[in-house]
Amino acid sequence: MLLSLVVHTYSLRYWFPATIMLGTAPAYLLSWGAWRLLSTILPSSLYHKIDDRLYCVYQSMVLFFFENYTGVEIVIYGDIPKNKENVVYLSNHQCTADWIIADMLAIRQSALGHVRYVLKDGLKWLPLYGWYFSEHGGIYVKRSSKFNEKAMRKKLLAQTQRGAPMYLVIFPEGTRYNPDLKNVIADSQAFAAKEGLTVLKHTLTPRMKAAHVAIDTMKGHLDAVYDVTVAYEGTLDSSGQRRSAPAMPDFLCKECRRIHIHFDRVDIKEIPSEPAFFRRWLHDRFEIKDRLLTNFYESQDSDKLCKFPGEGKPSPLNLSKTLPSLVILGGLTLPMLLTEKGRKLYVRTWVCGTLLGWLWVNIFP
Repeated sequence: MLLSLVVHTYSLRYWFPATIMLGTAPAYLLSWGAWRLLSTILPSSLYHKIDDRLYCVYQSMVLFFFENYTGVEIVIYGDIPKNKENVVYLSNHQCTADWIIADMLAIRQSALGHVRYVLKDGLKWLPLYGWYFSEHGGIYVKRSSKFNEKAMRKKLLAQTQRGAPMYLVIFPEGTRYNPDLKNVIADSQAFAAKEGLTVLKHTLTPRMKAAHVAIDTMKGHLDAVYDVTVAYEGTLDSSGQRRSAPAMPDFLCKECRRIHIHFDRVDIKEIPSEPAFFRRWLHDRFEIKDRLLTNFYESQDSDKLCKFPGEGKPSPLNLSKTLPSLVILGGLTLPMLLTEKGRKLYVRTWVCGTLLGWLWVNIFP
């Protein structure tokens, strides 16, 4: 009985925040939908400005759970600009929690509402979220020969021409690096060797298409590229081998006590535009990441193990940046659940929002 109580309590550490984050989605969608209808008679720029604010409210609530609730310590190496910039955010990719890391940096620049993602195509089928990410400026892409460069350029141009603030998140590896998936790592290393590129040990060989199209299309709009390397503390086992990074449920169960984030700002003028040179530049950046991660996981100096070089500065997130959003969304959701009509509206929003979203992302990709 005691064991079952412990297991139940442990599961609540995940289900409690997950229920609130998913449960507030219909209320958020209804609020956004009302604004979308109202804004049809208003200037487009005003719609997008408020949409960014609404998105910031929801993502701030998400960060309440991923930072304040979990109590994770964020350690940053390098200086994040205090002012908002138009940027492409490039990072190594290890787990589903990586998406939240971009939000963690953006909120520290007061740029959370400007975050937009380049996502793999299959994620557009996520209920509610899939089509809304697209509405907010996110871009779904397919891999290799199915990559639609024209569609990506068109969507990015539409946003830059209206002057949209841009914090575009891209994971060039295309899939997550997991030490347990030996065949994925081997295939990536074999491809690098075949192409005459340096073989990487702690990242996969980066794919250049999405990053190149994004930077080339928006070069007149962008200020910089944020080159970010992330390592989750606690992913080194007792034998010194790297383990897989925590997925979102593990993260919410407080299994990660500290995240190390190495930040490097690259001025957009320093990045080559010609595809062959850009490919070399991108791979060079991932070689730097690989060295940072090799030092993090394999340093012979115990004082440097599980740390990046240089001074790491803890960066706590003030509760005032996240708690108000939780209160606002909770206040919108609870009245819906307290009445029978409200509950019916809640369920219909989930169902209709999902069905309409699936149609939307396929009709207007």
